[in-house]
Amino acid sequence: MRARGGLARFRGLAGALVLSLCGVAVMGPRPALAACEGVPPEQRLQNTAPQDIGRSYDQIVEDGWIEVAVYENFAPWSWEEAGQPRGIDVEIADLIAQELGVEARIRFVQPGETLDQDLLNYVYRGATVGGRVSNLMLHVPYDVDYACRFDQVTFTGQYAQERLAIAYRAADYPEKGPVPAVFRYDPVGVENDSISDFYLTSVAHGATADKVHRYPTTLDAMAGLAGGEVMAVMGPRAELEAGLAEGLLVHEPPLLGLARSKWTVGAALSFQHRPLGYAVDDAIAAGLADGRIAGIFARYGVDFMPPER
Repeated sequence: MRARGGLARFRGLAGALVLSLCGVAVMGPRPALAACEGVPPEQRLQNTAPQDIGRSYDQIVEDGWIEVAVYENFAPWSWEEAGQPRGIDVEIADLIAQELGVEARIRFVQPGETLDQDLLNYVYRGATVGGRVSNLMLHVPYDVDYACRFDQVTFTGQYAQERLAIAYRAADYPEKGPVPAVFRYDPVGVENDSISDFYLTSVAHGATADKVHRYPTTLDAMAGLAGGEVMAVMGPRAELEAGLAEGLLVHEPPLLGLARSKWTVGAALSFQHRPLGYAVDDAIAAGLADGRIAGIFARYGVDFMPPER
């Protein structure tokens, strides 16, 4: 598998959101503000004129299909196997399409260095050279402060929570799972330039740095754990669970100094197509209410945590 994007990605979590997640506990509490209060339009990320792009909800229904962008090589969320798209996000795209009465056409996309770049390339403008937007993009992290900085993107359809966890060999930690402090002494695997990499090399003032082993992906790190190269792996729980082998366990210990260890994922689309956004959110709400989304996670052996909607 190809290496993921850089630190700012968190498989989508980027820019200011990463800084929020990495905020250390010693920082003072932020004042309570109404959503988007204190974010004047001229300070938002886009300064280009709106363009009529994408396809409207009515056009999608008339055409009978919707294009959904998902990240490539991203098990258990989205990947291609024997020429067929597979994964949690792929099945959620199908669920949305079924609720809309259309066919889902899956578009695998590469992650950029930041979520800002991904939204520009796939949601509201298209890449500079040969780019085009999709009707919908999945696995977009939702954070109200981050969303307020975008006036050309609608964030909707929150369908799950991701959270950081640690996988380990039960034989190495027979009494209880490891906490980050032990990685001053025990080797631990992480996806290169991920939030786990950043956190573990920062904890204990860098005392863990020489014990952190970097891999192209979390799944590669899990293979290293199964092969005895490291004693544990830190990363998003779903990706850890996708790589579990015999004798390996996953737990969620306290992560001291990390402002947030879990975050919500949902969908993003161009602000020009709000009726589509409402329809997508209704589809997700229906899937959450009747258990279909929980069932999708169960089919991939991933623990499901409902989103905060």
